[in-house]
Amino acid sequence: MTLELSKNIGSPDIPEVASKNRVSTQTELAAALDELVSRKAMWVDQDVSHRIHWVDLMIQGFSSIIDEWVALSIKAKGIQAGSPCEAEEWLGGPFIVLRNLRFLKKTLNEIRQDGRPLAPTISAVANRQQISIKAMPYEVYDYLFFPGITARVWMDGAVTAENVSQHLAACYRQDPKPRVCLVLGGGNVSSIAPLDVFYKMFVEKQVVVLKMNPVNDYLGPAFEKAFQPLIEAGYLKLVYGGVEVGKWLCAHKAVDEIHVTGSNRTFDAIVWGVGDEGAARKSANTPLSNKTITSELGNVSPVIVVPGQWSQSDLMYQANRLASMLANNAGFNCNATRVIINHQQWSQRPQLLQCLRQVLDKLPTRNAYYPGAAERHAEFVNAHEDAQQLGATSPGDLPWTLIEGVESSDVSDMVFNIEAFCSVFAETTISATDTAEFIDNAVEFVNQHVWGSLNACIIIDPRTARQAPVKQALERAIENLKYGTVSVNFWPALGYALGTTPWGAFPGHTRDDVQSGQGVVHNTMMLDNPQKTVIRGPFKIWPVAPWFVNHPNPLPLARQLTQFQIKPSVFGVFRVLFAALFGRWLT
Repeated sequence: MTLELSKNIGSPDIPEVASKNRVSTQTELAAALDELVSRKAMWVDQDVSHRIHWVDLMIQGFSSIIDEWVALSIKAKGIQAGSPCEAEEWLGGPFIVLRNLRFLKKTLNEIRQDGRPLAPTISAVANRQQISIKAMPYEVYDYLFFPGITARVWMDGAVTAENVSQHLAACYRQDPKPRVCLVLGGGNVSSIAPLDVFYKMFVEKQVVVLKMNPVNDYLGPAFEKAFQPLIEAGYLKLVYGGVEVGKWLCAHKAVDEIHVTGSNRTFDAIVWGVGDEGAARKSANTPLSNKTITSELGNVSPVIVVPGQWSQSDLMYQANRLASMLANNAGFNCNATRVIINHQQWSQRPQLLQCLRQVLDKLPTRNAYYPGAAERHAEFVNAHEDAQQLGATSPGDLPWTLIEGVESSDVSDMVFNIEAFCSVFAETTISATDTAEFIDNAVEFVNQHVWGSLNACIIIDPRTARQAPVKQALERAIENLKYGTVSVNFWPALGYALGTTPWGAFPGHTRDDVQSGQGVVHNTMMLDNPQKTVIRGPFKIWPVAPWFVNHPNPLPLARQLTQFQIKPSVFGVFRVLFAALFGRWLT
C-alpha cells in the first residue's frame, strides 16, 4: 500500500458539524472585536497584583461550574454518570484547569515579590550543551500524588545557567505591544480552550476572542459563567460558529494573532487557503495570512518498547498501560498511542501483544462521539486486512482496533503518516543486533518516518535500563528525539496536565511544513525558550494511575484530586490518598 504523502499526511480532516449554540452574527463579532481593541492596551498595563486578582476570580468561577461542566461533558460523550469513564472528564477538565490556575498564581506572586519567577534559580542543571529546569515535583504534594515521577524542561541551546533569568516571563520583563488573539478552541478535551485562553492572557498579555469548537460548544454557556469577570471587563469574548465564522475572524484586521488547536489542515487553510488555490499559494509561498499563528496540531504518537526479561505481571501491566493510552477519551486524544515500536527479535513480543489483545477484548467499547470517526476507522481497517477488531460494540461505538506487524520498511503506510484520531493503533517492528542498537534505530525511525513532533514515549524496565550500553542509548534517545514531550515509563499526556510544563511541538517547524505546530501553551513557569519536556517514571506504579483502564474505581480519586486544586490542605491530602487506596468502597 502506498500513499500520495503530499495529500495524505498529518491530522485528519474533520468534517464540519453544526454549532450547538446560536451562531454569532458578523455584527456581534465586529462588536466583540471593537471592544477588545479598545481594551487591549489597558490589559497590557495591568499590574501584577491586578492579574493575581483576575486569576483568583477565575479559580472561583471555574470551581463554581464543576458539576455542570462534567454533567454536560458526559452527556455529550455518551458516558454513564457514575461510571469509571466519568473520571476522565474530571481529570481532563476541572482538575487540569484549576491546577494550571493555581500555578499561574504562584508564578505571578513570585513576579510581584521578586520581579521574575523563582523556580529556575535553584534548579538549572547542565545537560551536555543544554540546561534543564525542574518542573516536577513542583510542590510538596506532587511527591505524594505523583510518586516517582519527575519532569524537566530542556531549554533552547542559547539559554545557559548564567543567562536563564533573561529567558523567563518575557512579557513581564518588557511590556509587549497590545494585541488581540483569536483562540480557535479544541473540541475533544474540555480543558483545552480555557488553558489556551489563560496562556494568551496571563503569560503573553493578550486580550482574547475565543471561538468555541462546534464539537464541544455545549460548554460555552458554562464557560461564560466562569469567565464572566473578564468578559464584563471587555478583555475576553466568547463567540460561536463553524468554518465561516472562523474564516471571517482570521481575516479581520482587528485580530493580531491566532492560536489554533486542531489539525494541520486547519492551519494550512488559514495560512494558504483550500483546494487548488491553496496548494498553488503554498507552492509559490504567497500566504493568505502573515499573522503570527501558534498551534497544536496533533501527532502520530509513537511508543518505543525496549525489550527486556519481563514477568507475566510486567507484561499485563504494560499491556494495560498501552491500552489505557489509546482508550482514554475513546481514542480522541492527540497523545494517544498510535504506533507501538517493538524489537523484531524480542522473544516476548508475542506475549505482550497477546496480553494487549486480552485487555482490549475485555475493555468496554466507547461512543465514537467525534465527527468522522467511523469513516476514519473504516479507512484504516480497509487498508489493513489483518486489522484486529476487539471488544463487543454497541450502536454508536467503535471496536478497539490493533493493526499488528506493519512493515516498518513501508514508510508510506498510513499508520505512520495519518493520525487516526479514533480507536485505532498499530504495531511495527525494527530489527537490531542488540538492545542499544534497537533504541538508536527506533529513535531514527520515529524522527524520520512517523508524522508529528508533539509527544513520544519509551517503555523500559529498570534492570535493562541499568545495563551500561542500554543506559547510554536511553540517554541518547531522550536527547535525540525531536518531540515536544518525551516520556519514559509514563503517558506523555502528563506533560499536558502538569501545568508547569510547556505543551507543544518540538520547535523549528515552518509554515510550509508545520507538522504538530508552532509555539507552546500551559507553561505556568513562563519559560521563554523551551525545547522539550522530559518526563521519567517508574516501570510500574502502585496504586495504578486513575487513567489506567484497570483502575478499580477512578471516579472518587478524580473528584478528590479536583477538589484539592481549589484549596490544597493537609486534610485534602488524606482525602486524596484515601480515595486512591480505598476508592472502590466509596459511593
